[in-house]
Amino acid sequence: MKLFEKITIILLGVLWVTLSAQGKPNIIFILADDMGYADLSGYGAPDAKTPNIDKLAAEGVKFTNFYANGPECSPSRTAFLTGRYPQRVGGLECAIGTGNVGRYDDAIRLAGKSDLGLPGDMAVLAPALKKEGYRNAIFGKWHMGYEAKFNPLDQGFDEFVGFLGGNVDYFHHVELSDLPVYYSGRKAIKREGFTTHLITEDAIEFLNRQKNKPGKPFFLYVPHAAPHFPFQAPDGPTKLPTKEQWTQGSRSTYVKMLEDLDQQVGRLLKTLEDNQQASNTLVVFASDHGAMKPGLNTPWRDFKGTLFDGGIRVPCIARWPGKIKPGQVSNQIGTLMGLTRSFMAIAGAQPQQGMASDGIDILDHVIQGKEDVMRTLFWRARRGERTWWAVRDGDLKYLKKTEAGETEEWLFDLAEDPSEKDNLLDRAAGKAAARVLQKKLVKWEIEVKPVR
Repeated sequence: MKLFEKITIILLGVLWVTLSAQGKPNIIFILADDMGYADLSGYGAPDAKTPNIDKLAAEGVKFTNFYANGPECSPSRTAFLTGRYPQRVGGLECAIGTGNVGRYDDAIRLAGKSDLGLPGDMAVLAPALKKEGYRNAIFGKWHMGYEAKFNPLDQGFDEFVGFLGGNVDYFHHVELSDLPVYYSGRKAIKREGFTTHLITEDAIEFLNRQKNKPGKPFFLYVPHAAPHFPFQAPDGPTKLPTKEQWTQGSRSTYVKMLEDLDQQVGRLLKTLEDNQQASNTLVVFASDHGAMKPGLNTPWRDFKGTLFDGGIRVPCIARWPGKIKPGQVSNQIGTLMGLTRSFMAIAGAQPQQGMASDGIDILDHVIQGKEDVMRTLFWRARRGERTWWAVRDGDLKYLKKTEAGETEEWLFDLAEDPSEKDNLLDRAAGKAAARVLQKKLVKWEIEVKPVR
């Protein structure tokens, strides 16, 4: 064979590998825990400096009308991992309690059967991506079930290092129960270091391994603990908080946690650049729901645990070089379920039969430059004897709460009253509009009735 022919074959081989590597994009989803809408400087934080996350927005799109599918951790994560309303799963309308505790009747029933969590056959996203050749990894907070059968490795993930529960001490990696919670795969482990840093180091190590695997796309899910309680800064006291101290914290400590999280996001993004992976990688950053105090949800009303917008409207940012034009701001109503649908569409993946997404492809909406469309979205959140309902239909939002035999209802026009202060149910026209939304809510509840 002539030298020219050999060189041609080598160059064609290199080109084939390059095209294969660029064939399907990598996907990284960074999920903050309990971060409020206004906890990032790019979303109006008056005190926290988050230049790395802000830069991500400057290089992509910033969403201003984006919702979690629940006001607590487990339901929002269920919606993301399934692309469907969390009510369809059963038992996960409230965060799984520390030590594998159910917090309302359906969750208590499932916990009694050792069945409180996301069943593997109801997981949608990771299995679908895996079928399309993706290597899936999760480093960080799971909160989808303590039982061994709910391990991420049985949910379509190839790698898992993180913790099973909803909150762990950042220095000792334990929670307020006797159960082991920090795992590598299926094995409980002990580690030294600050949780936010350990999650980042695991993610970076994964990226470094993947750079040597051209043509093998990856899905990297990085659900951070920060800034969820216990409120601990990396330079703060390392002593294990008492039960009374567990949920107590100052805004100054909280800001340190936010800024440290931003620095860790910066480390991850730098690794992508150094490894020449950035150009073919979609990176999305979001929060799982609104903040509790001392977080900030302004200008929206209230906090985590409620269905006012302060409990469910969250920051969301997406960067995809060459696909998403930089510097965009989107007011399109989106959800975590919509991200799931976007990720699957990007990967060319399809859900299993009967598990179609409840969301819209929010990223394609931005990429195609489509006109914003009205949405009808539903929520139901339960804890103990308290139940919240909400439906947003266009700009109208109806809410209902029952607790201790008392019922409260609200109707707001979010276009005129984004802070949800003026209850339209005080007027005849408001009562008529609410009846329409109540009927839609009843129909939705029938549709999403769980199968277990």
